Amino acid sequence: MRIATAKETYAADEALFDTAVQRVWFAILLAALALFPFLADQYWLFLAGLAAINVISVTGLNILTGYTGLVSLGQAAFMGVGAYTVAVMEARLGTPVLLNLLGGGLVAAGVGMVFGLPSLRVKGLYLAIATIAASFILHFVFANWTSVTRGVSGINVPPAAFFGMALDTPFKLYWLIMPITVLLLLGAANLFRTRVGRAFIAVRDRDISAEVLGIPLLRTKLTSFALASFYAGVAGGLWAYFFRVVTPESFPLLLSIFLLAAIIVGGMGTILGGILGAVFMTLVPEFLKLLVGFVTPVWPDAAVHLSPVRTVVFGAMIVGFLIFEPQGLAEMWRRTRRFFHLWPFKT
Repeated sequence: MRIATAKETYAADEALFDTAVQRVWFAILLAALALFPFLADQYWLFLAGLAAINVISVTGLNILTGYTGLVSLGQAAFMGVGAYTVAVMEARLGTPVLLNLLGGGLVAAGVGMVFGLPSLRVKGLYLAIATIAASFILHFVFANWTSVTRGVSGINVPPAAFFGMALDTPFKLYWLIMPITVLLLLGAANLFRTRVGRAFIAVRDRDISAEVLGIPLLRTKLTSFALASFYAGVAGGLWAYFFRVVTPESFPLLLSIFLLAAIIVGGMGTILGGILGAVFMTLVPEFLKLLVGFVTPVWPDAAVHLSPVRTVVFGAMIVGFLIFEPQGLAEMWRRTRRFFHLWPFKT
């Protein structure tokens, strides 16, 4: 049974890891992430890289939607801004990888702030429609600004290079993607221990009361849009290095719905929820492929008839979690932890 967790100082109360056990588990997690690429094959390294990219983007969306209460369906478009920025900087300027990713994040943040301006006047469904409009506008720009984006043919991205070594395999890219993911997750977790992060939560809970208390609504909402778009831009830049080609069709509206579904399934308003939701939603299609592989010997046309199953499963999961577990996988994990904290006593 867990005991002796009373806090005696404000610093202890605000600590990111409030017990020694949490610090030990975090160290074990870092060790596992470091060992993983030496134990996994190329397929699982590919999935790990893709899941990490999705975690970054979902975490950014969670800052905006889960913590600030601003619904957005334009996260994929902001990923596209970051991807094109990185592609142009890498292919035409040859600037360093980290500078490219930072540039992609900052450009996406600026674009996100522009499209976040309607958030002062509208919210809820109306804001979601406004961000859908942003998605279509940016898609039009990607497809028609041919002097920069090369239109529908897209941009081929050279492999990322770090200290002269080309990161051209999933194993090598893992060492770029995973550390950035961990750093951005720690940054997001620390954000909500600050005045800015708590202002986000106040706006989400009651924006009028937050304004009465002295929180500037426009600046707070635009900051949230900027941070969410920055995370999306970095994720898009990593996506560009990961797949080595960027086209207007790489970031459709369906991807924004996928990212929103991830925070619903994982749990809005928690960093852990974004991680669990992104990983879970990334792996679901792979499990469906395995299922099709098992069924194919018995049902040869299974791949043809079950191709729409992914969309159906995603929709069913969203509805199921909204009805039966609105706080997502994160709440299921917290209940499991509470059970073992009180074990062997009953809750």
